[in-house]
Amino acid sequence: MLLARRQFLRLAALSAAVSAAPHGASAQAYPSRPVKVVVPFAAGGPTDIVARLVAQKLSENWGQQVYVENLPGASGNTGTRAVARAAPDGYTMLVTTSGFVVNPSLYASIPYDPIKDFVPVTVPATTYNVLVVHPSVAAKDVKELIALIKANPGKYSFASAGVGQTGHLAGELLKLYYGLDLTHVPFNGGAPIMNAMMGGHILIAFLSLPSAATYIKDGRVRALMVTGSRRLSGFPDIPTVVEAGVPEQQTTFFQGILAPAGTPKEIVDRWYGEVVKIVALPDVKERLTALSYELTPSTPAEFGALIKTEVEKWAKVIEDAKIKKVE
Repeated sequence: MLLARRQFLRLAALSAAVSAAPHGASAQAYPSRPVKVVVPFAAGGPTDIVARLVAQKLSENWGQQVYVENLPGASGNTGTRAVARAAPDGYTMLVTTSGFVVNPSLYASIPYDPIKDFVPVTVPATTYNVLVVHPSVAAKDVKELIALIKANPGKYSFASAGVGQTGHLAGELLKLYYGLDLTHVPFNGGAPIMNAMMGGHILIAFLSLPSAATYIKDGRVRALMVTGSRRLSGFPDIPTVVEAGVPEQQTTFFQGILAPAGTPKEIVDRWYGEVVKIVALPDVKERLTALSYELTPSTPAEFGALIKTEVEKWAKVIEDAKIKKVE
């Protein structure tokens, strides 16, 4: 009887070990196949830059391909929806920006819930928007630009990286605050804006500083202000919103990594830990700092709190500015 009981216990223990093995092996083996990182904007923009830097380092660290897929459209909603509907297994991730928390208030309906449909991982970097003009524009500062637009109603338009992007909202606030007749022209990302500006098709733009950094340094566009509260070391000559005399324009531009809701905590924590190490690497720091990013690797909990705060903040801005919801 005692022998039978011992045999039963041994068999039970073996069965438990076998049952547990696939889960443990699966967790240890991640990633065991290529990982897709979705950027819901055009290639070449600031979000794309951050995503590709992270993907490259993860591929090197993990010995498994981590690749970026650009799915632009609907101000980021198209690619974001694709990730929200993906399997929560860590093989489809999202790198996005502030439109993620703006779109819920800007659109009459969106195909995702920023809180319920995603697990926040981290915000590896933040930056500011910048107001730039084509060299042919006579204005040398923001006040001169405002005066120029007022003197020529209906003549000027401004570009942003898409409806609802923080650049768009910054432009709308400028219009409303100073009563400007200025038309918004949305693009699918920062790179297409700069291409259009180089061709003289657009003369004024609010966009993320990394998208315009090279053009500003080369003198191909003129930067009138950054939408932050302090000057940046990489661009010490660009005034802040306060120095430009338009303090109400202050906005930030975060880059965030998220996973579909239900993604195991072990995978989320592994991504967070890896990204923290990646942004601390000298070559990554040099690259991002040169583009005027501030390295801010938040914890998943901190990013989650930021999402809730930003959703509420931009909802109020959109309401106060009476920006019409996109159908």
